[in-house]
Amino acid sequence: MQLFGETRVRHVSRSKRRLAAISLAIAASMLLISCAANGSSGTGESAVSGSALTIGMVNEQADPGAPIKGGTLTFSGYSPPATLDPSKAQIAGSTGGSELGAIYDVLMRYDPIVQNFVPQLAESLEPNVGGETWTLKLRDAVTFSDGTPFDSKAVTDSITRYVSSNGPQANLWAAKVASMDTPDGMTVVFNLVDPWTGIGSMLATGPGMIVAPAAQQGDRFTPIGAGAFTLEKFAPNEELVLAARPDYYGGAPNVDKLRLISVVGAQATSEALKAGGIDVAHLRTLTPILDLIENGYPGFVDIPSLGYLSNVNMAEGRPGADLRVRQAMALAIDPETLNARVNNSKGLPGQEIFQDTSRWHNDVPPIGVDPAKAKELLDQAKADGYNGKITFLTIQEPAAQATALGVQAMLNSIGFDVEIEYVTSSGDLAKRLYADRNFDMSTGALSLPDANPFERLYTSYKTGGRNNIVSYSDPEMDTLLDELGVATTDEDKKAILVKIQERANETLPWQLWGTVPTFDVWNRNVHGLKQSVDGILLFDEVWKS
Repeated sequence: MQLFGETRVRHVSRSKRRLAAISLAIAASMLLISCAANGSSGTGESAVSGSALTIGMVNEQADPGAPIKGGTLTFSGYSPPATLDPSKAQIAGSTGGSELGAIYDVLMRYDPIVQNFVPQLAESLEPNVGGETWTLKLRDAVTFSDGTPFDSKAVTDSITRYVSSNGPQANLWAAKVASMDTPDGMTVVFNLVDPWTGIGSMLATGPGMIVAPAAQQGDRFTPIGAGAFTLEKFAPNEELVLAARPDYYGGAPNVDKLRLISVVGAQATSEALKAGGIDVAHLRTLTPILDLIENGYPGFVDIPSLGYLSNVNMAEGRPGADLRVRQAMALAIDPETLNARVNNSKGLPGQEIFQDTSRWHNDVPPIGVDPAKAKELLDQAKADGYNGKITFLTIQEPAAQATALGVQAMLNSIGFDVEIEYVTSSGDLAKRLYADRNFDMSTGALSLPDANPFERLYTSYKTGGRNNIVSYSDPEMDTLLDELGVATTDEDKKAILVKIQERANETLPWQLWGTVPTFDVWNRNVHGLKQSVDGILLFDEVWKS
């Protein structure tokens, strides 16, 4: 049995408010949509598929020797950061998390190889016996880039700012953390409402990116952090240029500058990597991922769960409010057929929350595919007045279009009347889903990190949750999510996740067709990158040979 899941750690080596809320909701949705924006052509592989992708390093490099100093490293993220304020950004590898991490660093880092949260700017993070209190020790000699000390007051002030600014993870933090104490300048004590292992994940993402006391001056925000780099140029949607800090606590970074851009399109990104125009990239599309792996490019493959699904609006008056309609959809749509149509049978299809690539995998059988039963349920709903019409909202992009057409064909074959509505960008889709909530059925993804699946399940499917765009509400699922939040061992979490899978089969909070991989990939002359949670990369030790 592992105490406190994977979060117990010890020291290792190194109105305006409403508009802001809508902006944050859209930012959060960009993360959830990011897989879907490439359709299921971003899916990875299982034992029955073509490539057998698994989570972990590929094409590992031999020991390159001592680091070489100097030069510029160019990184192409999936989508560029729209803001440099961690309280206004959804911190993930696909949505600017690596870029902001270079400026602010993080208190904790997730090491996906050992499946454990380890200290970064922190010295240690320890729970008490019951798990209701966690003590964070800070490293000595850490300073912000403006020279001010990185102490316990700066940490608590920054987290308080994050929560009061209604950052994307603020609601969950406020629900779980009762108070913070600072017994001395290098110690923060987090007093929890109840036992909770998710604090390590929080301190590795938005709340753990600590901004300097001088960063916020009235309405003006200046990106001042304790990370290895400082801001030189920020041209939104164009490039972010960062300069190395000679006074970074671990020593000056090896590279002189970071150039952070976003090449549009996975294939174009892959070609830029091969041509040497970029050094590192974050990819989410299957074909270039497989090509780069086959051609020997080193990197880290991750396979988050719930990566290929459809949101079905369950609000009153929508077709999805009728459970029989959702059941008919699930029984009519064959993930294997979609996989063959969209991915040449090289995807990771399935109706399980956690496939066998995940450490949370279980043996609960999925709902299955049964067109005859689907037609029977749909006919029952029609007998009670439903006209069979439903609109599928998706992005005007080839793989997403192929998915939509496949879904339309399978639903129409049992008696639905499906109309496909296209929007031109993921931003337009985000607005329809998260701000307007104006849709029947849509392309989507949740992308649960293996490190901590609780947070996104809770915020997306708990009754009244911040990102519960589908209006799902089930008292039994609410109870299970609450139980998952206070589970402190992997065994307990797995047992509850079994029940969540079983309840999801019964109530269908989503239409699930598979999952997707991500690939942090780099050229063979790049060394020293560090992976963290949710595809985030840290650059403080990176160098080029």
